[in-house]
Amino acid sequence: MSVELPFAPVDAVIRRNADGLRVSADAAEELARRIQDHGASLAVTAATEATTDGRKTLMPADFGIERVPEKDGLELPVAPVDRIARLDIDDDYRVAMDARVALASILETYADDTAAAAATLARHADRRTIKAADVETYFELEQYY
Repeated sequence: MSVELPFAPVDAVIRRNADGLRVSADAAEELARRIQDHGASLAVTAATEATTDGRKTLMPADFGIERVPEKDGLELPVAPVDRIARLDIDDDYRVAMDARVALASILETYADDTAAAAATLARHADRRTIKAADVETYFELEQYY
């Protein structure tokens, strides 16, 4: 499976949470893959909500967002997030622009939380570089965070 999300913005999110640690390319790739999986899953749930309401357009409320943040304040680009949203839903569905921004916001928060935990795990391992293993370990230990 190819990853729709470019690694550069994901790397920037990790660095924002790294507090001086280096970031391996593999860590950015692993987190991008996890973001994509999470986003596609959220879109499936949102599509179910829209269908329940008799709509074919996903709206921010379908993602549990009342107030949509400013698009310019996000690190993750909206166009790839739109492609992520469409990965596992029927082609008949549309994703409203504000719903794309809402999903990007949700995914960026998800990435921030993961990156902060991965940085903690790298420090705990007495390393100066966040690696893909730190991201993977976070998801293994996520229930304890």
